[in-house]
Order: sequence, then C-alpha cells, then structure tokens
Amino acid sequence: MHVVTLDSDTDFDGWRTAARALVMNDVRPADVTWRVKGAAPDLFDDAAETQLPEVPKGTFSVPASFMELAESAILHRDPNRFALLYRLLWRLKANHDLMEIATDPDVAQANALARGVRRDVHKMHAFVRFREIGREREARYVAWFEPEHHVVECAAPFFARRFADMPWSILTPEICAHWDGSHVSFTPGVSKAEAPSEDRLEEVWLRYYASIFNPARLKVKAMEKEMPKKYWQNLPEAKLIQPLIAATARRTTDMIAEPGTEPHKPQKRVEDAAMTRKPKARGEADAETSRELDTTDLESLREQAAACRACPLWKDATQTVFGEGPEHAPLMLVGEQPGDKEDLAGHPFVGPAGQMLDRALAEAGIDRSKVYVTNAVKHFKFVPRGKIRLHQKPNTPEIKACRQWYERELAAVRPALVVALGATAAQSVLGKITPVNRSRGHVIDLPDGPKAMVTVHPSYLLRLPDADAKAREYERFVEDLKVAARAMKHAAHAA
Repeated sequence: MHVVTLDSDTDFDGWRTAARALVMNDVRPADVTWRVKGAAPDLFDDAAETQLPEVPKGTFSVPASFMELAESAILHRDPNRFALLYRLLWRLKANHDLMEIATDPDVAQANALARGVRRDVHKMHAFVRFREIGREREARYVAWFEPEHHVVECAAPFFARRFADMPWSILTPEICAHWDGSHVSFTPGVSKAEAPSEDRLEEVWLRYYASIFNPARLKVKAMEKEMPKKYWQNLPEAKLIQPLIAATARRTTDMIAEPGTEPHKPQKRVEDAAMTRKPKARGEADAETSRELDTTDLESLREQAAACRACPLWKDATQTVFGEGPEHAPLMLVGEQPGDKEDLAGHPFVGPAGQMLDRALAEAGIDRSKVYVTNAVKHFKFVPRGKIRLHQKPNTPEIKACRQWYERELAAVRPALVVALGATAAQSVLGKITPVNRSRGHVIDLPDGPKAMVTVHPSYLLRLPDADAKAREYERFVEDLKVAARAMKHAAHAA
C-alpha cells in the first residue's frame, strides 16, 4: 500500500508529481491512499506515509482535456477526488480516448466535480460584497464569504483585475485573500466575527437595492436558483429580500396605479442665467453678476462649473469635481476625470491614483501643496454594476464640452507648465488626439500659452498586473515628473 500526503487541499502540483510516479510504476489505484497534511486521519486508516517510487525512463501522455479537468476537480471538497483522478489517469494508459466517453461513471463524476467548482467560482464573483473600513486615504475594503469548495485562490485574480485601484481583503473560514495594488497574497482563514458587519454606505446601498427591486418582474424560483439561500448570509441586502417578496403583490398594484413620470428638465446653467439677469439700475453694475462672469476668479469658476450642463454626464454624477490648488501655481496637473472616490468627496485625486501621484511627486522633488490639480472632464462617467460603479473613458464630445473649464482654469492659474496625465488629458491640453507614448516626457511649446508635457495617468500604473512592470513604469513616471520639475523651474526663471 502506498500512502501519499499532499501539502494542501489544492496541491495540484503535488498530486500530479505523485500520480505520475505511481502510474509509471504500474501501481494500481486500489493500492494508493491519498491524504492531506494536517487533516484528521481516517478512522480505519493507520498506514504510514510511504516513499514514492522513482519514475522510470519513458513517456506517458494524457489528453490536455484531462489535465484541465483535473485542475478544476481537485478544488472540490469531495474527499475521494484525488483517488478518482488517479483512477482516471490509470485507465487512460489503456484507453487514451477515455475522456470522450461522457457516460463513463468516472468521467461523469469528475466532470460533475469540475462543474461544481466552476459554479462556486461564479457565485463568489457574483456575491462578494466589500465593506469600507477606515476613511479617505486609509480606507480598505473587506468582504466575508463562505465558498462551498476550495476556490479562493483561483477566484482572487478576478477581483484583482476588477478592483485594481482599491486595497481589499476577502475573508473566508479556510483562507483569506488580500490585494495591495500590486499582488495578491493569502493568509490563514478567520472566523466571521473578524469581518465587518456594515460600513458608512450600507444604508445608501440598501435604499438603492430596494429602489431597483421590480416586483412586476419577480420570479422567486428563478431568483433562488441564481442566488441560492445559502449565499444570502454573505449579502447585506439579504435582510430586504423576504420583506420585498412579501410586498410584491401590493407594490405591483401600486405601480400600475401610479401616473407616468414627468421627463427630467435640466436646470439652466448659472452662466446663462447671469448673462440674462436684468441690472439693478441703468448704469449700475451688478456685483454678483460680475463675480460670476469673472474668469480670473477660481472660486467663481468653481461655482459656475457646479451647475454645468454642457454634456449629459452631470445627470448621473454626484457632483462637479473642480480643480484645486494655489491660485497662481507654477505647475498644473490635468488628469482624465474624477473617479468613484473623487465623485463622492468632491475633490480631485483623493483615491488610490491620487495616493500614487502624491508619492511620485514627492520622489520627484515637487511640493504637492504648490501644484494645481484638475481633470479634463469634471464629472464621473461610469456604468453601474450593482453596488459598484465601473469607470468609463470620456469620449471626444464630452472632452470638448468640458474644455471651456480647463481653459478658464488655465487663464486663472497661469502656470509655467501644464502636465497632461494620460490620453484624455493630452487631448484636452493639446486640443487634439495625442498618443501618450509618442509625446511622453518631452516639453512642448504651446501657441499663446504655457509649456506642456505628456505622461501616463497614475491609474495606468495601478492596473498593471505584473509587479516588475509596475515598478519599472513607476520609476519612469517619477522620471517624467523630474523632467517637469526642471522645466517648470526653467520656465519660471525665464519669466
């Protein structure tokens, strides 16, 4: 009897090495016992671990479909999965086409395990709900989830790609996944008591969920099939589901009885209202109107921009996010648009990209407090995905509609140098579509304006999945800012 002990429940490499050595030595499946290190021993199993036999010379190939199936099936909680997969491997020596026989009991069982794992990964992607811990720059997002199988390690990269710009942790009873903006790490599991139970936006999310719940389209069985009750304990909105279902009949009747909704009428822009306002008396200047139309007053510009309706983005955004910084800063940084954090806070560059920008500025020797920061587009453009708002790139009409505010900020601040962060900012600053890599790091003389420079947006660095590439690109970004610092000082000295 051969006893094989694997390092963990997900030790596919260990299983593959052992299985290859055993099958090449013609060890029958009935003569192998599979264990996991640290697991409680079987009641009737007191055999000690044995040394694996040496692999003899020669080759043994299996279909790629089997290896793909084994990688998924081994993540299932079925305690017999290692033995099942080794039995399949043993049988493949005699019948290379075994995996094509869907009705074979072993093949069917292995496929069922793999389907269960894929379903569990999908449910984890769908039903993880992050809660915010801390505030502003110290914020971290933590979620609690109880997967059915050993899927945390294979499901975690999805969250790293989707939420690359926010630090998060997914806590589970078995293993916890953590993202720091550059790589995913894993720690031992914890109890649910260590997970947060609410955050500051919890009530907002619950109100939103209740408002989009459509009783006229409710199909309880279909809902429970897609969102089984065992996952409800992980969802903040779960406490609303039963009351909403119970009130379905009444709400449907009320919806039918309600009159149609009046179309939204956009408010008149502040600057338009100021242009048409009647003076108090002949020859007498209206001080308030003059202040609103003063393009050299940043505070006036901020008030005017708050009511901007030049493009449709204002309809869904929380607020206009105007630029901030000293009134006559020598350096102006122009980003793409406010993100989710900026839209809620009303200030530019306060999210993860802003934190990276602050760090890079400090390394480049630029005092952040002496820089004016703004965005080419002043409203957050996004697509809602449940509780998450996914960033969308502004299009050319939206960039052109918002360029008036950049031009007025430029006239008010009068910087020595403008640095465009990313392609959208470059299009606004230079007035045309400009590839970043072609113009990056070079000082450009603008007609009738300050000097300009183009580099990447810090959010680009956050999205890079490879740690080495991210480190290289960050260093290059800092070098670009050092070039900007030298150009800014030279332009200021010349002036």
